[in-house]
Amino acid sequence: MRVPFSPPRMDKKMADAVVDTLYSGWITTGPKTRKLEEELTKYTGGKATVCLNSATAGLELALRWFGVKEGDEVILPAYTYCATANVVMHCGATPVLVDVKGDFNIDVSKIEAAITSRTKVIMPVDIAGMPIDYDELHSMLAKSDVRAKFAPHSIEQVKLGRIMVLADAAHSIGATYKRKNSGTLADISSFSFHAVKNLPTAEGGAVIINLPEQFDSLAVQKQFKVKSLHGQSKDALEKTKAGGWRYDITEPGYKCNMTDINAALGLVELERYDSDMLVKRKSIFDKYNALLSKYEWANIPVYKTDDKQSSFHIYMLRINNATEEQRDRIIDKISAEKVAVNVHFQPIPLLSAYKGFGFNMEDYPVAWKNYEQEISLPVFYDISDEQIGWVIDALVSAVEEVM
Repeated sequence: MRVPFSPPRMDKKMADAVVDTLYSGWITTGPKTRKLEEELTKYTGGKATVCLNSATAGLELALRWFGVKEGDEVILPAYTYCATANVVMHCGATPVLVDVKGDFNIDVSKIEAAITSRTKVIMPVDIAGMPIDYDELHSMLAKSDVRAKFAPHSIEQVKLGRIMVLADAAHSIGATYKRKNSGTLADISSFSFHAVKNLPTAEGGAVIINLPEQFDSLAVQKQFKVKSLHGQSKDALEKTKAGGWRYDITEPGYKCNMTDINAALGLVELERYDSDMLVKRKSIFDKYNALLSKYEWANIPVYKTDDKQSSFHIYMLRINNATEEQRDRIIDKISAEKVAVNVHFQPIPLLSAYKGFGFNMEDYPVAWKNYEQEISLPVFYDISDEQIGWVIDALVSAVEEVM
């Protein structure tokens, strides 16, 4: 492959951090995981952080902490990765899909019509790292008639007194909305540190807790940590202290904690994230835009406005007027030139599992149009200008041949 799609940066600093952890004598959840939690709290400006093994685990823990169960509904965009919907199903609740706008993000103006007395959570997704219109969402949720529909059945729901906003921020660490950092735009946000993400820890994620003042954020953090480790009252590090062997299981919890090996990678990348990684990724986006701006068929992604700045996670290009079949042929021709491209994502109603639950793609026309025209171009730290040139050459040749 002349141009891979999104390999992680792995350099000596990251290797040294892992080796240091291996020789430290402590490799599971411990001091480095706690340090990463502290640094992420500082970085985002959130109130507390819990590091986990994935963003997906963070979303599910948040739903379960809030008491979401069978009979409840959770609103989310039709255009997202399956994990956003899967966690709702895991809790026994029903995902309620809302169509998106031309920027791939959920159409906030359509959410209110989807709210019922069963709605407990809205899960916006910051697709490609671009935040949704959070002020519009929060203003809608503050309306008296919307609040009147909320029917709480758990302690946490009663305490919040409204529908919770749980951000699937898997793509958006480092993004901003009206000068506020991703992680502080919702009640709870979940970041992904998967190998292909901007800040990779091989596998990993983090929940940023930003609940209103009636909640004790550190107490909520503790609840999440207990849930993430079998419901155990102490983690492994606490149990190693002299006389600290005795523990309790306070609930039948899960197993989704982060290890210090993963956290070591995260600490290295977070330290240089704004000054290095985001700068590099923005420069790649800028180069693609400059090279594609002259082509009428290129629907170039917006990654900065007066109110928003993306984390530059995915360069989601659309080919104007392309059908799904034409888009697929374009991808085949690009791939034949040994250039890796992708499609983000197949909308939820297209997936066999969700078709089986009665979702119909025809009900989400904007999501379909975005999908059938979308091609994601390679973005990774070590991509060279020569490789960017190869991507554009392969893309232009393929589009002109197919269209």
